[in-house]
Amino acid sequence: MLTDTLPPDAAYAALQAHDARFDGRLYVGVTSTGIYCRPVCRVRLPRRENCRFFATAAQAEAERFRPCMKCRPELAPRPLAWTTMDASRTLAQQAAAWLDACDDADASVEDLARHLGITSRHLRRIFQAEHGVSPLQYLQTRRLLLAKALLTDSQLPVQDVAYAAGFASLRRFNSAFLEHYRLQPTALRKAGREAGGAVPASRLRLAYRQPYDVAGVLAFLAPRAVAGVEVVSDTGVTRSLALTHRGERHAGWLRVGFERPGEVGVDLSPSLWPAVGSLLPLLRRWLDLDADPESIAAALGEGAVPGQRLPGCLDRFELAVRAVLGQQVTVAAARTLAGRFVERFGEALPGAPEGAGRLFPTPERIAAATRDDIASLGIIGRRAESLIALAQAWPTLAFARREGDPEAAAAGLTALPGIGPWTAGYMLMRGWSWPDAFPPGDVVLRKALAAAAGSDGPPLSPKAYLDAAERYRPFRSYAVLHLWRHA
Repeated sequence: MLTDTLPPDAAYAALQAHDARFDGRLYVGVTSTGIYCRPVCRVRLPRRENCRFFATAAQAEAERFRPCMKCRPELAPRPLAWTTMDASRTLAQQAAAWLDACDDADASVEDLARHLGITSRHLRRIFQAEHGVSPLQYLQTRRLLLAKALLTDSQLPVQDVAYAAGFASLRRFNSAFLEHYRLQPTALRKAGREAGGAVPASRLRLAYRQPYDVAGVLAFLAPRAVAGVEVVSDTGVTRSLALTHRGERHAGWLRVGFERPGEVGVDLSPSLWPAVGSLLPLLRRWLDLDADPESIAAALGEGAVPGQRLPGCLDRFELAVRAVLGQQVTVAAARTLAGRFVERFGEALPGAPEGAGRLFPTPERIAAATRDDIASLGIIGRRAESLIALAQAWPTLAFARREGDPEAAAAGLTALPGIGPWTAGYMLMRGWSWPDAFPPGDVVLRKALAAAAGSDGPPLSPKAYLDAAERYRPFRSYAVLHLWRHA
């Protein structure tokens, strides 16, 4: 079941070396124990003849292997969702991303096919070819692994774990758990605590491929931190957040910390734990935990910072508003305007840590605002009108729903007043977490690309600018941050 690019003997060599480069891309099922592990697992090395190799956890579970209690496959980073690939593979990856974020306990293949605009038969074919399992098998594995993580790392009651992981009822959850893992959830919780030690409080653990430029990510986020919403320190970020899970709104705060290499710890307010199934993929995209640092460094070339990441966002509307507020002003000025915006239109969040006591305004709140309401904050009138138009159109935008392809989403954004190609490109780069965006006409990038080409003449033409960026595909978004950083 492993991909053709890594034959079994090479996979076993990676397992022998505990090679972290294959973490999340390779799983080994041990036939003598019925357990599957990550290549970084430190248990005794199994014999070669007892090993079966898989490209995904879902493939291993489809063959009736159970996840290891020590290396915990649910923590592994995931493959990058966007790369240069054919249309069928892109659709299959988009389908997996939809399933990762799915919070509907009764979701069907037909629902996913309608979302992608293809037939369910075509979806099943391309999904099986790309992931080695059916869409429903993939979704079941995702939910079971999330439940396993919550049973191990949180104090949530089992019924709440079932709900948070996306199961329709406790009965279905217990049945699926017993069928796949041959353990009751309570027994797995006990076994997990005995294997890894009891945890003093509920905390999510999210893995990433090393290296990770923690200092660079925090240095990017710190000057953009909006007063009242987020606080950035030397070791992590604390912020407020509201999101919808199973049709219900959950508001609270979270704190991410980079205390251990290869892993991010996430503390959540009690109000956000029931929505952890929807929050988890947002966290991974926000911190770019599934990036492939070696491929990115190779694309960026000389001067690349090891482990560079592309900071995304937790709330696409927030990112879009901040992008509009940042047009033609400095980062510091945009931050000031965003702080006023939150103070005027944001909702208070009682009990939140200092600096994260307000929620970013909702699209509904801004759609009902007047031009004068917004302009009174020192925001020019045309920009105020643009924000209102963005908020009013938000429910219909492909960018808001993360549907379709990035180019079509960009077209929907630029059709709105006051949003040009550069702003749409920036929104896609961080709001869509698209690794190959390249904002057109950026003055700093034009100068940097001209200098890289050894030119000291006039700025590059639009065509020459885009041609010069081709060398960075499929990681042009990372090149943007790389060139900004070294400008």
